[in-house]
Amino acid sequence: MNYKEFIGQVQHRLEYAQFGQAVRATRAVLTTLGERLQEGEATDLASPLPMEIDRYLTTADHGQRFDYQEFLDRVATREGVDRSDANYHAQQLLAVVSEVVPPGNLEKVDAQLPEDFEPLFEHVEQAPQ
Repeated sequence: MNYKEFIGQVQHRLEYAQFGQAVRATRAVLTTLGERLQEGEATDLASPLPMEIDRYLTTADHGQRFDYQEFLDRVATREGVDRSDANYHAQQLLAVVSEVVPPGNLEKVDAQLPEDFEPLFEHVEQAPQ
């Protein structure tokens, strides 16, 4: 999936009229997720993504410790939306990411995050066991 296709999927899922709104949501969610992840996990998650997007994960100040509510607050502030929209946008972004990255990469991310981050993976298709 290339950059325009990825952002187009985000735009479709979030029902945004503007391409730029989808870019802003993508940047807000992935930058914040990159801050929470250790550098290696962020790089593993980013590597299959288009290069215009992977930098959001890889250039963050990695390994910060914060809970899911703080994650949502940071996404909301970066995107300029309220917390409930930030939650929905983060879930939908991870669903699009799950269509691009190998399932093992997302499982590693899920395993690294505290249990209160489970809502983030609510719309991610689980690989068959």
